[in-house]
Amino acid sequence: MPQPVLSHQWVHIQYQENSAFTETYGFSGSQGAVNLEGLLISTPASSRDVVFLMMHPSSTLQLLPLPPALAAAGYPVLCMGTRYAKNDTALIMEKVALDVGACVRHAREVLGFARVVLMGWSGGGSLALFYQSQAERPSIHCTPAGDVVDLSAARLLPADAVVLEAAHRSRAHCLRDWIDPSVLDEDNPDRRNPEFDLYAPGLPVRPPYPADWLVAYRAAQLARMRRITARVHDTLDTLRRRGGAELERGFVTHRTLADPRFLDGTIDPNGRVIGRCYLGVPETVNSGPVGMARFSTLRSWLSQWSIDDSRANGEACARDISVPLLAIEHGADDAVPQPDIGLMFDACASNDKLMQVVAGANHYFQGQPGPLQESVAMITAWLRQRGF
Repeated sequence: MPQPVLSHQWVHIQYQENSAFTETYGFSGSQGAVNLEGLLISTPASSRDVVFLMMHPSSTLQLLPLPPALAAAGYPVLCMGTRYAKNDTALIMEKVALDVGACVRHAREVLGFARVVLMGWSGGGSLALFYQSQAERPSIHCTPAGDVVDLSAARLLPADAVVLEAAHRSRAHCLRDWIDPSVLDEDNPDRRNPEFDLYAPGLPVRPPYPADWLVAYRAAQLARMRRITARVHDTLDTLRRRGGAELERGFVTHRTLADPRFLDGTIDPNGRVIGRCYLGVPETVNSGPVGMARFSTLRSWLSQWSIDDSRANGEACARDISVPLLAIEHGADDAVPQPDIGLMFDACASNDKLMQVVAGANHYFQGQPGPLQESVAMITAWLRQRGF
């Protein structure tokens, strides 16, 4: 059967915003306005009844397999980047929520869609829940650093439904699970504790890792994160006391992909390939340029990476959600911890929620057209059962 012809319409959204300093490089980020870009993927036969809005804090999603597959099934997909697309160094989650709000409003008021479904893929899942919680029950007036970003006054429009797919609880939770606890000195990553140096030949334990060692390892991960957070708070306080024009500072967090579960299939078991992860060889990614939280500003650390400060916690935000929710776990996810999507599903306050599993699916459906179509069938059936 021939596939429908897909159209790809460029979408540009601009809205005014005043900021104390420039956060995103270039003309578009320095002229007192926020600029968002994306693609509306659809077929000539698509209606303006329902649109999926796919967003991620920092990634652009139009090249994933799912958007064109959903569009081919008859549901237009609006893939939008945030102001921090492809560079999360200065990302503020509260401002990302404003970006999502601008896209929801544009989908309804400009593009003319009657209903908007938030499609939360991977890190877009906790973002979707964070946005929806603030749209339904607004409560945030400022960022964790104390800067005014008033979501309670933003008139965020709630979406009509939320779909979570291959989604984790938050960027902060992922970093807590992945950060390398062996690092003893943030300025010298070669100073490491051999008891927790996961990839070192001399590590005293081997998979399956002993339970008591895992408990100590997880505690050391959390302790490292909190040391970084304390340093961030101290530096921000120092800059404020000085009262000068230096308002922000960047820093590097070394070695951020050392989760034992990538080497031990007995930890949160699923069908993932052991010794690999969604970004490649875990040991290489641990110190590579695309490691999670590798480059960050002080304010961004508190807003998106600090386990104690970030508000974009999908599990907590799900408690405020009343609209229909579909949660889809990938049965061989090689990125997201297996329990995460179930924890968000259990926490969700909606009276209309469903959880399903795509057996054997890796994080990106890489080389998996069968599981991809199974997911599309799950999503479209769920929507049609609810009159979407």
